[in-house]
Amino acid sequence: MAQTGESLQFTVDGRAVEVPDDGDTLLGVLRDRLGIETVLDGCSPQGQCGCCTVLVDDAPRVACVTPARRVAGRHVTTAAGLSPDEQQRWSDAFLAWGASQCGFCTPGIVCRFVGHERRGADLSDRTTVDKALAAHLCRCTGWQTIREAATHAATPSQVSVRDAVAPVAAPRSADATERDPEAAAHRASIETDGPQRSVPSSVLGGFDFGADGAPPGTLTAITGPTGNWHTAESLTEARRQAGKVQGRRTTLEPTPPIQIPDPPPGTQWDVQLATCWTEPAYLETDAAWCAPGNEPSDPLANGGAFGGKAESPVREEARQLATNRHQPVRVLWSREDTVRRGPKRPPLAAGLQTDGTGIIHIARTPGATQVLQAVLPHADIVEVDTPGPPTSMNLRAAVWAEAQMLAAALNRLQTGESLEATTATVEVTSLDGATARATVTPAGIDVHIDAGDPLDQVTLRSYIIGASHMAWSWVTSESLTVDNEGQVQDLTIRSFGIARSADTPPINVTIEPSQQPPVPAGNAVFAAVAAATWMSRGAPAQLPTGQSTPLR
Repeated sequence: MAQTGESLQFTVDGRAVEVPDDGDTLLGVLRDRLGIETVLDGCSPQGQCGCCTVLVDDAPRVACVTPARRVAGRHVTTAAGLSPDEQQRWSDAFLAWGASQCGFCTPGIVCRFVGHERRGADLSDRTTVDKALAAHLCRCTGWQTIREAATHAATPSQVSVRDAVAPVAAPRSADATERDPEAAAHRASIETDGPQRSVPSSVLGGFDFGADGAPPGTLTAITGPTGNWHTAESLTEARRQAGKVQGRRTTLEPTPPIQIPDPPPGTQWDVQLATCWTEPAYLETDAAWCAPGNEPSDPLANGGAFGGKAESPVREEARQLATNRHQPVRVLWSREDTVRRGPKRPPLAAGLQTDGTGIIHIARTPGATQVLQAVLPHADIVEVDTPGPPTSMNLRAAVWAEAQMLAAALNRLQTGESLEATTATVEVTSLDGATARATVTPAGIDVHIDAGDPLDQVTLRSYIIGASHMAWSWVTSESLTVDNEGQVQDLTIRSFGIARSADTPPINVTIEPSQQPPVPAGNAVFAAVAAATWMSRGAPAQLPTGQSTPLR
């Protein structure tokens, strides 16, 4: 089939379709015209997160940057249209290794893996998988379990999840059917502070996210360059009305927005740390739909966004627009909207003496001073007004992890050890009661965790690896350029500095058996790995350190 007149004809998941040739993208056609919501949108039209990846004649393509007219007469396959064997094998592998948490990235990743597999690629090869994953972003899992799932799918009889966890906490089986799905969901919900399930449908995009499930005739609403609302029958048409220009990556270098305080005359600080702005980078941007008089959809859907959506206004925006327009409205934040409007970790700058006295300046944020004082009681805390995006203490271990980093450096100095090291071990206990011990060496990251009853060790291991990667990436490579007026200049997925699969060190996990009530592990793991990573690079005065920063 081919293009005829002013329409396009092609097949989607084996079904012949015909749509207007109006200049829309393949993603727009699939979601807005054909209602295929298993193809997900994490950054359109940037083409950088990989969530909308589909197969076009068996070749992986990013749908948000593929003009629909390019697929005229061709065969498009989404995750929902893969063969039953492919769906079963890949969903089983992802579940067996804990390679899916929120599930927003996985349909696109599975499509890419299947496309490579159909063309004879060896997905048991780390380099091959790393190259495939370079087109994607997964913020939850930290890549490692996805690589393990790829190996499992490629060689299911040659790999066991037992080999990936220390014997003290080996999972019962790599077979997802032998695990208790309710226990796995319970552990996932503890870690995300909200409902989350990893089941075959979530791996393949079968869950409704914040933007999904709206009835026919729902308008799509976005903001224009001046912040005013534009509504239309499709996202593409709303963008045309708004005249919104896609955000770019700046050439400006990111710098800490707060300078390290001067030490008292005649002295110098023994420990210094200044942090940059960083982006939480949850994949599903803020989205919700609402019918007049009803409750809006949940923007958290199957994941917690690491606390980034705890105070999101998107539900009320959808409710108000639906009321004003007397019909259902779906509000979609673009990736640029999420970067500009979403909360960030409060940046800080600290100078401390070995005895713990000193000065910490931190961007004014409710609750920040109390968290710092609880860990560093002898330091003077000064909240300062800092031009930039909003800040929040709801993000993963915000401020508490920074305080634990400083405390770890002080502890090393107080025991007579030098900060110049390439190996570091840090143990912390969170307010929730989880204890994490992280050791970072040039060879990788080792994490020991006691978070009460593991409930499901595969799931807990997945969250530990995800938190470890997030901490390591944050310390070594993440930053966000914000100018002197407080305007965010880095607006694309690739500009956030998140460590790729190929750059991520191996993460080994030991889970302590326990009969105590289960508690969240994420904050303790994040803080311990962040502190050990910083210390293993000599505790330099500024983040990010770089992935191979020399000792100071």
